[in-house]
Amino acid sequence: MRTNKFRIVVLSLFSFSLAFVSCSKDENSANETSAISANKFGVNFSGTFVQQDQMARPAINTVFIKSGAPKDAFNAAIPSEMGTAYRSIFESRLLALNPGYTTNALGLTASQFTGILSTDVLNVSKTAPTTFFDGTNVLTGRALADDVIDTELLLIFGGPTGASNPTLTSDNVNANDKAFSNKFPYLASAW
Repeated sequence: MRTNKFRIVVLSLFSFSLAFVSCSKDENSANETSAISANKFGVNFSGTFVQQDQMARPAINTVFIKSGAPKDAFNAAIPSEMGTAYRSIFESRLLALNPGYTTNALGLTASQFTGILSTDVLNVSKTAPTTFFDGTNVLTGRALADDVIDTELLLIFGGPTGASNPTLTSDNVNANDKAFSNKFPYLASAW
C-alpha cells in the first residue's frame, strides 16, 4: 500500500509541475522571466533552477544508477544525451541483476532494452491506448492505474515469455488502498 501512496504523490506532483514548466534548450528571455515571476498565484519563480530528479519511469534510475555523483549527473542530464552516456551502465547493472537475461517479453536484447531504459522519458502515443504495458501496447504513456513496478520487474526478470523468475516479477501490491475517483483529477481522496 505504501508504494501506491508514493506513486499517487509522485504523479500528483508531476501533474502539478507540468502547469509551470516547459522544456527548451534556449535560455529564458527577459520577457519570459518577468511573465514567470509575476504569475497569478503570487509565487516567485525567478532565479536559477536545477533539475534534481528524473522520474519518467519510476524506480528505473533508482535501480540502475548508483547513488551519489553518478545519480546526480543522471538526474540533471538532458534526455537526448542520456542513452549515449548511460546505456552501458544500465546494461552492466541489468546483467548483474539478472545474469541469465537473454531477451525479455518484448523480445528486446539487453542492449536494446537498456537503450530504451537509459533515456528516462515517458513516451506517449497519439494512436495507441495510453498504457505503460497492457500485454500488447508498451510504453505508449502511463494510465493512472498502470502497475508500473510490476511491468518493470516483468521486463527485467521475466525472460522471453514473462514467466521466468515468477517470484521476482511482481511487487505483490495489486491494488491501491483507495479507489480512484471517476471525476478529475481522478486520484483517490487523501487518506
